[in-house]
Amino acid sequence: MKDPRDIIKRPVITEASTDLMADKKYTFEVDVKANKTEVKDAVELIFGVKVDKVNIMNYQGKFKRMGRHSGYTNRRRKAIVKLTTDSKEIEFFEV
Repeated sequence: MKDPRDIIKRPVITEASTDLMADKKYTFEVDVKANKTEVKDAVELIFGVKVDKVNIMNYQGKFKRMGRHSGYTNRRRKAIVKLTTDSKEIEFFEV
C-alpha cells in the first residue's frame, strides 16, 4: 500500500480553489498514478475528515523550447475533494 503522503502532493491554493472552500470542496495536486479511491482514503487518513466525492483532472505537459532544445514539462493530476456536510473543515491557513 502506498503512503498517503506520497499520493497527496500539495494543496492547490488559487483564487478559484479558495472560492470552492466555502462549499467544502478542496483542491489537491495528487500522484499521476493515483485513482479516486486512493485519493479518498489518503485525505481521510491525513486530515481526519469524511469524503463524499472525488473529481480528478489530468493535465498534459506543455511543449517548451529553449534555443534549439525542446521538450515537454511534467504532466500533472489534480483532485477536487468534496467533504460530507457533517465533516469538519480542513484548515490550510492558521488564523
